[in-house]
Amino acid sequence: MLEKYEQTLQNWIEGIVESGDDDALFASGYLQGHFAVVLSQLEAEENQGLNHLSLKMQTCLDLAKEELIEQDYVLVEAAWGQLRHQIAA
Repeated sequence: MLEKYEQTLQNWIEGIVESGDDDALFASGYLQGHFAVVLSQLEAEENQGLNHLSLKMQTCLDLAKEELIEQDYVLVEAAWGQLRHQIAA
């Protein structure tokens, strides 16, 4: 399961690097760091399903909301929505 998440992330990032604008590059880079932390947490847990991943990512997004200005947070939140959609596909 974790391998699927990692591969989907890599494919998603590659697409953004190829055709994304500066905002997309920022949001994907920021999200990639949080995603890596969540994946390392999931390695130690039995439940590695998408719902559990999403809960952990929501915790990260809650922290991001405090760290980022609103405009940047909206970009990161939208980026997570895109990545989550690709993982679920």
